[in-house]
Order: sequence, then structure tokens, then C-alpha cells
Amino acid sequence: MGSEQQYIELYEAARQMICDHAPEAMNAVRDEAFEDFKAQGFPSRKVERYKYTDLQQLFAPDYGLNLNRLEIPVDPYQAFRCDVPNLSTSLYFVVNDTFYTKATPQAHLPEGVIIGSMRHHPEIVGRYYSRLAKTGDDGVTALNTMLAQDGLLVYVPKNVKVERAIQVINILRSDVDLMVNRRVLIVLEEGAEIKMLFCDHAADDRHFLATQVIEAFVGANASLDLYCLEETHNKSVRVSSVYIDQQRDSRVNHNVITLHNGTTRNKLDLTFSGEGAECHCYGCVIADKHQHVDNNTLISHKVPHCTSNELYKYVVDNQATGAFAGRVLVEHGAQQTTSQMTNQNLTASREARMYTQPMLEIYADDVKCAHGSTVGQLNDAALFYMRQRGISLAEAKVLLQNAFINEVIDKMQLEPLRDRLHYLVEKRFRGELNKCKGCQLCK
Repeated sequence: MGSEQQYIELYEAARQMICDHAPEAMNAVRDEAFEDFKAQGFPSRKVERYKYTDLQQLFAPDYGLNLNRLEIPVDPYQAFRCDVPNLSTSLYFVVNDTFYTKATPQAHLPEGVIIGSMRHHPEIVGRYYSRLAKTGDDGVTALNTMLAQDGLLVYVPKNVKVERAIQVINILRSDVDLMVNRRVLIVLEEGAEIKMLFCDHAADDRHFLATQVIEAFVGANASLDLYCLEETHNKSVRVSSVYIDQQRDSRVNHNVITLHNGTTRNKLDLTFSGEGAECHCYGCVIADKHQHVDNNTLISHKVPHCTSNELYKYVVDNQATGAFAGRVLVEHGAQQTTSQMTNQNLTASREARMYTQPMLEIYADDVKCAHGSTVGQLNDAALFYMRQRGISLAEAKVLLQNAFINEVIDKMQLEPLRDRLHYLVEKRFRGELNKCKGCQLCK
């Protein structure tokens, strides 16, 4: 037992404190999660899904935790100004791992829609919480479940369409090195629709370790657009696990964008439980210096007539490391499955490293499945052509990198965000983007 021991001792000493400041629905599964964590610990790099990221090392430092739920002195409305013009979102904040209850949404929600702290909606939370995120299957999910004390609930009733996109700003704020454990529960009843944008920002120059678990239940004929944008800093560690279950004829768009970070590990587990469902999963990563970004996906086709499409693109420079491992599982009887998985990568320096492992596991005979990956450098002929026409080498590299990554951004359905990201990505390649221009927190 390595890094795990400090968390085991912490839980044994502070269990009552943790439970006293958490809702009953979260406490109901806490002890089971603790036992699962004790039995498993953190997955080592010998575990196939974690071979590219050393979790033992990431969780070894002694971070502080706000188990007493002390109020963090920050007014996000005064501190944060989103620089995405005409996005027209309803804005909410999560400070570290606590829903910011003082915030007032910018628009009235349709009747029956809930966006708020889990502690105020015990019936819904008790029905769905920890049903997809199985603590016996993943040590990091077990750790998050045993320590999380609050969470964000998003609930959309049957046949209700939320026209205005919901933007959630996750703010890391602390005067000391801090560990936070965020939890998100999304429930879409039959025929419901919503667009969610999560933006991760770090307010202080401290070491942060953030674990995050998102569970999304997408009902029959429902539609979920889920965008996750990270703009933190090089002292930030983010370990995120997203679990999605899709019912009959549902649609999911899942987009992960990493513009600034320290070390990031994203895991997606998506399951088709009803026929006729489809998902489109896109990833965009820009990493330089010593940054590390690891995306791992598992899409399980359990039933016939479902469609999955994945496209992840990386540009890694300097001594940065990128990793992508994707697996599509087509189970017995899941006939008429259509699946396409593509991972394309640019290494912009000799020291940059990129690992890619797309996989298909098929147990049905009437399917259309394909996968592929590429790792390369900028095209010398294209660079020569552009330089012959008076374009500097640095500018030519920026133009080619920008064109490469924009294929992913162009697939995003939220047009104002898409337009803004084109601008941010170009500035990122030019070395001009240290933070979102409107984010006063990062000064």
C-alpha cells in the first residue's frame, strides 16, 4: 500500500466530520466506497486503462481538504467575467467542490428543471447517485465517493427542453495546497434536452488536486450536449471520470478541450442501454512545457442499432506528454452497430511524447466498425511552401497547427463557444494565452 494509506487513515479519523457535512444520499454509499478503496487502492500503471499516468505519484503529496466546509472568501460574479461573447448562458459556480448557493441564474429555468446542490434534493439524488460510477470497478471513483461532501444536480423532466445553455464555472480557490472532490449528477428524463458547459479555472498560484465524477443518465429520445473546457495552470492536477448511460434513441455530444493544465487524466465510460442511440465524442488537446494529458475512453455497445463516433486530436510541444487510449466494445447481440474511432496527433518537438492505443473488441458479426491513429510532425513541404511566400517559420507553424486542431472545434454544436475557441486556440499556439482574458481570478 503506497499513496493510499494517508487517505485510509484520513477517512478513519474524520469519517464523522465528513458525514456531518454531507447529505444522507451521499453518506449512504460512503462506507462501501471506503471498503472498495481499501481493497483496490489506486490503479497502478500495470492496469491497462492507467498505463500512461502514474496515479500513485499524483496522489502522494499531502494536500489539505476542507472537510469542515469552511466558507471560501470569493465572490465569483465580481471575480469572473467570461470572455465568450453572445454565449447567452445561465451561469452557475462551483467553488472548489461546493455549489455556490449565493449565485442567481441569469435566466428563468423551465418548470421542473433543477440545477443546484445535491443536499437539497434527496429523493432524486438517492435514486440515481453512484448507480453508474461503480466504486468496486475503479479506485479513483471509490476515493471520490468516500470523500465527496457536496455535488451539483442537474435534472430535466420529461419532454422539457432547456433552450439556454447552462454554464458551470469550476473555480479552484485556496490559500494553501488543496485537494477537492467534485461530484455532478445529470438526469434527463424521456425527451428532455440540455446543453452543459463546464469551465475549469484555478484562482490561486497553489498546487491543486481535483477529482471529479460525472454521472449522466440520458433517457429515451433525450439529448445531452456536454462540453468540458480546462484552463487551469501547471500546478494543477485533474483526474476526471465521466459515466454516461444512454437509453433508446437518445443523443449525446461529449467534448473535452484542454487548453492549459498541469497534469490531466480524463476517463469516459459510455454505455448504450437502448437501441437507436448515438454519441459523438470529440477531444482537443494543446500541451507544451512539461504538461501531461491522458484521455481514456470506453464505449460499450450492449444493444443493436447504435452509433458511436470519436475524434481526438493532440498537439504536443516541448517536453509535453500526450496519451489516448480508446476501446469500443460490441457485445453479443449488438448487431447493426456503427462505430468510428480516430486519433490524430502532432508532435511539434523532438522531446514531445505521444502514446496512442485505439482498440476494437467485437462479439457481433453484422457491424461497421473502424479505428485508426496517426502520430506525425508538421509537413516539411508545407512549411517550405509557406516560407517561400514570405511567411516566417514561426508563423507557418502556427497556421498549420491551428488548421490541424480546428477540425475538432468545428464539430461543436454551441456556435458562440466554437467561434471563441478558434480565437483562443490561435492565441494559445502563439504563446499569448496565459488565461481566459475575462477571468479576473487568475491575475
